[in-house]
Amino acid sequence: MKVRLACVVAILLPLGTTAHAHRLDEYLEATILSLDGNRIHAEIRLTPGVSIAPVVIGEIDTNRDGVISAAEQHSYAAEVLADLSLAVDGNPIRPHLVSLRFPRTNDMKEGTGEIELDFDAALPPRGGSRRLTFENRHEFPIAAYLVNCLVPQDPRVRIVSQSRNYSQSSYQLDFVDRSVAPGSGTLSRLWQPGEPAWTVAILLFAGIALLWRRRPRAIRADS
Repeated sequence: MKVRLACVVAILLPLGTTAHAHRLDEYLEATILSLDGNRIHAEIRLTPGVSIAPVVIGEIDTNRDGVISAAEQHSYAAEVLADLSLAVDGNPIRPHLVSLRFPRTNDMKEGTGEIELDFDAALPPRGGSRRLTFENRHEFPIAAYLVNCLVPQDPRVRIVSQSRNYSQSSYQLDFVDRSVAPGSGTLSRLWQPGEPAWTVAILLFAGIALLWRRRPRAIRADS
C-alpha cells in the first residue's frame, strides 16, 4: 500500500522540524495508519542517522558481509513488528507483514537509506464508538517517533480524536464506525452477500435442534 498525498488527505499534526531535516544521531521511525473497512493498514519508514547507521546495519546484516539478504530483511522486519503493539477497544490484535523494502547499506551510511515496512491487521467487527491504540518500542533509546492517521476513505468511518504522548511512541485514536450496525452478533457475520440463504437456514435449524434436545424434561406425576 503506497500513500499518495495527491489522493489521500492526512489528518494534520505538528511534526516539528524533525519532518524537514534528518537528524544525525537518531533513528527516525515514522508510522502512518489508515482504516479500511474491517482492517487497519500501516506504513512505517525507518531512517537511521549517519552516526547510528553502523549500529542499525550491524543489527540487520548479521553475517557482516555488507549485503542485507532476503532472510536478514525478513528477520529484522519480524523484530520491528514484535516491538509494535496494536489494540482495538482494549483487545490486542496481531499485525501481519504485507511488504518490505530495504535500501543499500551505503545509502544507510550516508543517512539517505529508508527501510519501508507495510503491515496490516484485522479489526474485530463492531459498530459504534471505537478506540485504537498503537505503541512503538523499537530501538527506544535512539528512536525519534512520528505517528499519524489518514482520513478514512469510507464516509461511514469518522475520526473523532487522536492523542499521543510526548515522544509519540504511544498513540490513541478514537473513531466511529457506522459500516457495522452496533451490537451486530454472530448471525450477521455468518452470512455474507453472495452466499446462499439456505446456508443460514441450516445453521439456524441445527442450533434450534440442539436447544430442543437440551431442554429440561418434564417430571412425571407418578414418579
